[in-house]
Amino acid sequence: MPGGFRYAGLALALSASPAAAQFDVYDNPSVLSLPTTLRATVRVPVAAPEGPADTLAGLYPRLAACWRPPSDLGTAAITARFALRRDGSLQGTPRITFTRVPPRRRDALVAETLASLARCTPARLTAGLGGAVAGRPIALRFVYPGPNQGDRP
Repeated sequence: MPGGFRYAGLALALSASPAAAQFDVYDNPSVLSLPTTLRATVRVPVAAPEGPADTLAGLYPRLAACWRPPSDLGTAAITARFALRRDGSLQGTPRITFTRVPPRRRDALVAETLASLARCTPARLTAGLGGAVAGRPIALRFVYPGPNQGDRP
């Protein structure tokens, strides 16, 4: 293509005119990338906040509020990756991407984490937050300090 180049099958024209600064999703390969993952860590157990979530900081505790420690669980951490729909329901099946727990307790921790996400969804979201998080990957890390840690940091 004269005066341009090809990137990932897309033809891009080079021009010095003011129109060159304008683009749409088909002209800009960076727009075609996957959305950034929303990441958070929540120390569990946590109490469920009241009302619908209107910020990300308000969303994460709502998603972790249904989590309960499996019996005989010491300190543990687990990360679940999932996406929500605009109405706060799960989109697809969550995946576990990380665990820090003794091997004999892993299956119980995974089962409880997946069950807790099912119990806590659909999450109550405001329309604005629902639109902002819809379809975006969320990596939520649950950190359990152990049964005897109380409210220690």
